Amino acid sequence: MIGEEAELPGRRRGGRSSFAAQVLVLQLVVVIAVVAVCTGVFAWMSSERLVHEAQSTALAIAQSVASDPDVRTAVTLEARTPGTPTAADLGTGPLQELGTEVGIRTGALFVVITDERGIRLAHPDPDQLGLRVSTSAEAALAGTESVSWETGTLGPSARAKVPVFAAESSDTGGAVVSSGAGEVVGEISVGFAPQRVFADVVGETMLVAGAALLALTIGLIASMLIRRRLRRLTLGLGPEELAALVQNQAAVLGGVGEGVLGVSPDGDVTVCTEQAARLLDIGSVIGRRFDDLDLPERLVDLVADDAARPTSAQLVVGSRVLFVDVRPVSRDGVDLGRVVVVRDRTDVEALTRRLDAVATMTTALRAQRHEFANRLHAISGLLETGQDAEAREYLANVLDHGPLKYPVQHADRLTEPYLQAFLGAKGVEAAERGVLVTIGSETLVTGSLCDPEDVTTVLGNLLDNAVNAAVAGRVRPAWVEVEVLDHGTELHCSVMDSGDGVAATGQDDAPTAAPTIGLGDPDDVHGHGFGLPLSRDIARRRGGDVWLASPGVRGEHGAVFCARLPGTVDPAPSLAGEGR
Repeated sequence: MIGEEAELPGRRRGGRSSFAAQVLVLQLVVVIAVVAVCTGVFAWMSSERLVHEAQSTALAIAQSVASDPDVRTAVTLEARTPGTPTAADLGTGPLQELGTEVGIRTGALFVVITDERGIRLAHPDPDQLGLRVSTSAEAALAGTESVSWETGTLGPSARAKVPVFAAESSDTGGAVVSSGAGEVVGEISVGFAPQRVFADVVGETMLVAGAALLALTIGLIASMLIRRRLRRLTLGLGPEELAALVQNQAAVLGGVGEGVLGVSPDGDVTVCTEQAARLLDIGSVIGRRFDDLDLPERLVDLVADDAARPTSAQLVVGSRVLFVDVRPVSRDGVDLGRVVVVRDRTDVEALTRRLDAVATMTTALRAQRHEFANRLHAISGLLETGQDAEAREYLANVLDHGPLKYPVQHADRLTEPYLQAFLGAKGVEAAERGVLVTIGSETLVTGSLCDPEDVTTVLGNLLDNAVNAAVAGRVRPAWVEVEVLDHGTELHCSVMDSGDGVAATGQDDAPTAAPTIGLGDPDDVHGHGFGLPLSRDIARRRGGDVWLASPGVRGEHGAVFCARLPGTVDPAPSLAGEGR
């Protein structure tokens, strides 16, 4: 919010993608990675589940076959028959027929029956009958059931191996073969091919792929919306540009003499430099509502104005005269709020008033010098012609009315040359507006001014305000009474007018000795809004003050303002000696 037309460093240069685009790509990569990982994990879990189910089915089939009394009897008989059976005998035997039937009925890849030596008694491939199995049958022949994924003569498969326990008796052709209960005489191995195991994977994978595609679509839409919002919030700036902008803002705002205060479109304070906080006397206000701050109503109205044009005003805050410039800020058609630039004009205004006072006094002194020279010529002429009585009478008249005839009543009560010339010039200006300036009866200045600039600035402001109040008042003829009294090195001034007085400011209407002054409402009546604060500031710098002695008494007088200015008078030699 530094300038309305300033180019922010967030524009893409040299084909470099924006921060929002980078975030979009990053989000898409993250979404794709998450979907891919989730899909892979689901596929792995599904395959593991299917393998486990196939192994469980194979185990159940093998257990069923191994517990068949006919199978146990046949295997026990083969195990107790000496020698190795031939493939031709086994191919037509009951075990081969049973194994083939079970395989066809269950859809198993193979149903293999072996004796205790691992010799195949039943196998889907007749050529493998009578041969040892290609995979280890030690666990089953040891009496333990097992499941596994192994590769044999028929390829990889999910298989289960179950021991076959000897039958208690077997009757073959009238012969009885006995065996101990619990003796392992063979094993049953059942397996399922991968095609059968993973037959449902394709369907489930399609469902997973559809869900993944849906998740990817939702992620893409969400990323696009986030990208748009992020671009709108960051004004198209990237992280490096944002960091540089913050650094530049801190450097610029901290390096200028003016105070800068930023207000969002919602009325919240977003930027407040130390200089602005000091000039406005508001402390730390970032995040607070601007209209909740203790600021002049005029400034609040300027910031609240919806006009799209810069506005400015000169305000009084405390003892300072501030020039406030309010500018609306926008970018790409988006309202970013208001920027308030605060400049301290106190010293400039004080200097201007000093120069005005000096110019007024210089003009008065020039006129006084010219008139004094004319009177000297007149006295010299009277003396040269021997008219001594007329010369004495002329001198007496000059002593009664001062060296120059100003429209100031009782001007003879004030003999200090600076004050006499200054009040005389002010009397001329007041007379042009129909106001009579009177020197009060308590006036007594025995010393001489050593700092006439401060005196004339303070006294001149009080006198100008009094003249304005007298002109605006209802009493006619209008008048202003000035009293000046020195005490050591201090000068005491009192200015009373015939105006309507000062509105109530929470103080007692009776004059008070304490130097208290309400420089808000009184200043609205007396002056243009910043004269009294300047006068008070000048007086307080010297250890004095300016205060409202009386807001006015109806039917008698208007407001009475007083000032005490230490160190502005060189005492008369006799009084200085007495002071020592």
